[in-house]
Formats: sequence, structure tokens, C-alpha cells
Amino acid sequence: MTTATRPLAVVTGASGGIGLELAKQFARHDFDVVVAAEDAGLDAAAQEVRACGAQVEAVRADLADPEGVEQLVGRLAGRPVEALAVNAGVGVNGEFAGDTRLEDQLTVVDLNVRSAVHLAKRVVPGMVGRGHGRVLFTSSVAGTSPGPYQAVYAASKAFLTSFSEGLRAEVKDKGVTVTALLPGPTDTGFFERADMEDTKLGAGPKDSPAEVAEAGFEALMAGKDKVVAGTKNKLQAAASRVLPDAAKAKQQGKLSEPGSADA
Repeated sequence: MTTATRPLAVVTGASGGIGLELAKQFARHDFDVVVAAEDAGLDAAAQEVRACGAQVEAVRADLADPEGVEQLVGRLAGRPVEALAVNAGVGVNGEFAGDTRLEDQLTVVDLNVRSAVHLAKRVVPGMVGRGHGRVLFTSSVAGTSPGPYQAVYAASKAFLTSFSEGLRAEVKDKGVTVTALLPGPTDTGFFERADMEDTKLGAGPKDSPAEVAEAGFEALMAGKDKVVAGTKNKLQAAASRVLPDAAKAKQQGKLSEPGSADA
């Protein structure tokens, strides 16, 4: 169980990858941590976070289901949340009009978009009422361009960046900061789960999740509006501001097309 003597951070998607590394960042900086994910790896991840010196509570819940979000909120037991890292996300690769399953595409929307809004609505008003708090949304550089073969995923990440910026403007004078973290390809289980291992993007170089999480944590604590992790990703994000959408879509399609790793 967490204590009432240290600030509390809540991290979703914390069973591995960026989420686990974010939880470790909070633990190393004197936060207690509630970690949430749906898979069995959460317990082992919680042990890793405890080893960093924090009191940790693990909440295994399917955040793609509204009941899972409410389960997580219920486990907070009314304790003030000082930092919220909305990191849980999933992707689906393949042609939207092809043989990808509707239920998989809708899960992307439910987890990446709906649950982020749901959880933020449950937590951020409390921060505003207390006059302090920090929120981090894990978006992606994929959201800066149209995303052929991952059209719903890229759109979901564009939503998160926009939502983060809009919410930030609303609460900027109320003691609450909102930050968007935009990583590029990162060495996590994402590409395997999204069936992208045979793509140029999935087979290409990737950033360290620990380094991405460190960049996100530092930006969150500094109250920045957003951070793009990795030099190559910064260049991609900068180019996305000047290139036409058709050109960006063509480039992204080359990276994400199934089988492109062998092309």
C-alpha cells in the first residue's frame, strides 16, 4: 500500500516499456506510485519500482473498459494525486479497409482516447481544486502525420497531443501543468503487439524506454507543454510542420506497410 506522507503518482500502462520506466522515475524522486496495467507482468513491474525506494500499489485493470478505469479510481481511495501519467496505449497495424478487425481498431480508440479522457476527468478536477498537480500524456510523433496502415493509432495520438494542449490552456492559471510526451520508435513490446515486426519501422532502430521516460519526467517536472524524445524524432516532428499531409502520409506508409522490412 502507498503511504500518506509522500506525494502520489499514478502511472498507467506500467507493466513494461515507457510506463515502467516512468514509474521508476517517480519512485526515484520521492513519490509513492500506483501502477496500473491489465497484464500479469504488472506484479513483477511493481517489484522493480519498489526496488527504487517507493511504496507501490499495483492495480490490474483493463482500462479499455470504463469499469476498469473506475476500478483504478476506486483504488485511489480519495488520496490526492500529485502526478498522473496517462501512458497506456495500444496499436493495430494493417489496412483499415482490409483484414484488420473492427474490435481491434475500436480497442485502440477505447484505450488510447476514451480511457485517457475518462481518467483525466476523474483526477484533474481534484488537482484544480487543490491548486496543484501535474499531468503527462504519452502521445507519439506518429500523431504528427497521417498514418497509413496505422490510421486509427496515429489519429489517437494526434488526439492526445491536442487534448493535452487544450487542457493545459484551461488549467494553466490554476496550479496544474499538462505535458505531452512524443516518443518515436521505442524498444518496447509495442511493435510485437501491433503486428509490426515485419515493417521498416518495427525492424529499424529504436530509442531506449528509460531515456524516453527520463525526458518525459524532466519535461513534466519543468512544467513544459510537450517534449519530443530523441534527436531523430525531433527532426521528424519539425518536418511535419512544413511538409504537406500527402507527403507525410506517403513517407509514413513506406515505414508502416506490412512486409516493408524486406523491401
